[in-house]
Amino acid sequence: MNLPQNYIDDLIRRALAEDITYVDITTDTLMPDSHTSEAYYIAKDEGVLCGMDVALRVFDLAGGNVETRALFHDGDKVCKGDILATMTGSTKTLLKGERTALNLLQHMSGIATATNRCVQLVEGTRARITDTRKTLPGMRALQKYAVVVGGGRNHRFNLSDGAMLKDNHLDAYGGITPAVAALRDKIGHMVKIEVEVRNLEELQEALDAGCEIIMLDNMSCEDMAAAVQINAGRALLEASGNVTAETIRPIAETGVDIISLGALTHSVKCFDISMRIKQAK
Repeated sequence: MNLPQNYIDDLIRRALAEDITYVDITTDTLMPDSHTSEAYYIAKDEGVLCGMDVALRVFDLAGGNVETRALFHDGDKVCKGDILATMTGSTKTLLKGERTALNLLQHMSGIATATNRCVQLVEGTRARITDTRKTLPGMRALQKYAVVVGGGRNHRFNLSDGAMLKDNHLDAYGGITPAVAALRDKIGHMVKIEVEVRNLEELQEALDAGCEIIMLDNMSCEDMAAAVQINAGRALLEASGNVTAETIRPIAETGVDIISLGALTHSVKCFDISMRIKQAK
């Protein structure tokens, strides 16, 4: 999965503009233009790295005149104390880009690390770990990229990607059967329909309506196991809601195909990384 450079650059420019309105009053006052330094990133935890190229690109857009060298790359497992990258050049650029670069690198590495832990917890089952649309505004592509780096899969990127009938659609339209029939009559032949169900009766109705994907919303493991038996391989079954480190393995062992977690993107803990200046000239 490759992210377009224009998207990355636009996001970085907006982040830098948010952080520096006109001048960096500390750096621009303190440091002469000729001042150079050597700096490095150091991991302060163990996990999966993600966002290195994005973070290093920040220094190009924050003023340039910095040479960067990545020692680890996206998807690499890193340990506490590992030196992840080195940066040499304009001290002004290093200081102005420091926080924006770290925000992106820490956040994306946090997502990749959390995703990888979930993937490990369900290893040996058929369940695939996916994200959701519960992403930070403007950050969706980076967050979903980080999920893939961590070994997970992507759900819809946006509402144009697939037809998904959630509880409010169904309640507003009048139920699963009429909503699926109306949608099927109007969408293109290549579009699959996913429907959210809350109990086994709705599951059967969704199967009778011919849905290709069925989301089991906040069901117990007992009900999900029963849903797998009722489904008998006809549709992909997605488990969603109340998924934690303690519940994810029992959910996977019910036999569902997909486990989606909004927490991977909307409330993940940042991976602890620091940037340190080791030599000033």
